[in-house]
Amino acid sequence: MRSIPAWFLTTAAIFALFGMAWGIQMSASQDHTLAPAHGHLNLIGFVTMSIFAFYYALTPSAAARGLARIHYLITTLAVLILTPGIVLAISGEQEFLAKIGSVLAVLSMALFVYTVLRDGVGRDDTKVNLG
Repeated sequence: MRSIPAWFLTTAAIFALFGMAWGIQMSASQDHTLAPAHGHLNLIGFVTMSIFAFYYALTPSAAARGLARIHYLITTLAVLILTPGIVLAISGEQEFLAKIGSVLAVLSMALFVYTVLRDGVGRDDTKVNLG
């Protein structure tokens, strides 16, 4: 099985690829209506998940905990629910998925804050405790 940092970074790269393709499509069509959804895909899907990947790579004690796997799942679900949810909200269909995705994104960040405060940053021999 892949490590948590690898899962976060691989998923981040996949989201970045989709985000870039979507950006090119918006540019080619000159229709930027869905730019907020595209922005959230890139920001949460690529940037935030990459930061999580590098944190877990730097802090193996945090990556070894079961909570890291839950964190990965919640973050991935947040992106997969929030992005189409924003599309549906912009199109006037419904806002339910955007709301659920937003709650998951906040929960993901809250788990990250908890993890950083609990485990600090770095390996045991170089750890910086923040809590």
